[in-house]
Amino acid sequence: MPARAPGRARAPRLRGAYAPTAPARELTARSGDGTRIPVEVHGSDSAPAVVLAHGWTCSTAFWAPVVRTLTAGGLRVVTYDQRGHGRSPAAAAPYAYSTAMLADDLCAVLETALEPGERAVVGGHSMGGMTLMAAAGRRPLREHAAALLLCSTGARQLSAEARVIPLRSERARAAAHRLLLGAHTPLGPVTPLSRRALAYGTLGPRPRRETAEATARIVHACPTGTRAAWGGVLAELDLSAKVPLLDAPTAVVAGTADRLTPLPHARRLAALLPHCTGLHELPGRGHMTPLEEPDTVSAVLADLVRDHLRPEHPQAEDRTREASA
Repeated sequence: MPARAPGRARAPRLRGAYAPTAPARELTARSGDGTRIPVEVHGSDSAPAVVLAHGWTCSTAFWAPVVRTLTAGGLRVVTYDQRGHGRSPAAAAPYAYSTAMLADDLCAVLETALEPGERAVVGGHSMGGMTLMAAAGRRPLREHAAALLLCSTGARQLSAEARVIPLRSERARAAAHRLLLGAHTPLGPVTPLSRRALAYGTLGPRPRRETAEATARIVHACPTGTRAAWGGVLAELDLSAKVPLLDAPTAVVAGTADRLTPLPHARRLAALLPHCTGLHELPGRGHMTPLEEPDTVSAVLADLVRDHLRPEHPQAEDRTREASA
């Protein structure tokens, strides 16, 4: 396996169930353009693997509740910082950000964190799900992905179908959301007002205070330039032609109160996927489903491990069964 990368992740200050756990190992993946991508490995190297890609304005810290649940169930979890997020370096220029870059980075992580021929369940939330779509058909994803999870995500028309700014005109709504996605306005410190505003856009109608606080701290930690550059990519996104190329068994998870990628996105994905294992609609949940309902998201991932990864050793099979219980 590759050598340990120097340094430790700098995560936003989070508490309780949202506090990140220390990884067992840290690695560095080298992407197609030579950029070094920080990778965290949680759990035993002999355990079945789950690889997770976070969404826009987040970081590896976003997955903390899911990582804690899956590793307690005997699974290995690999997380990494998307380009410009967390410890991952920013692109050389805003115009360099693209869905191809997302795919390049994911493929590099898969080939760094997994042994040749080793298979894993690969999941992505929001822009992380779009990362899986962007990598559809690429050799590393085909070789390493035994099953996939698309969580709170969409393939196209993100600006037009979002409901954060509730304008009646689709054209006006799309224009307003494009401005919101590409805004260069600094978010500043977390305040009660900014926390409420962010909770309105990203969480269900009755979020727990701890969830709203964790969401705000994670999102506010994202650099303004990174947020704006990736927001511009998302505003014009169309990966619908890639979805049918995701031929591994794929589960879809969505919150029924998601304002950023409303439920029709998930239903379209489920219809386009060649092998959809199920659409899991979480009542009253918003866009940040792994933070709002981590036990359910973890259970879906553990079920994919149980059903589509065949451990070589009986002990690993027992751990897989425990994680899905």
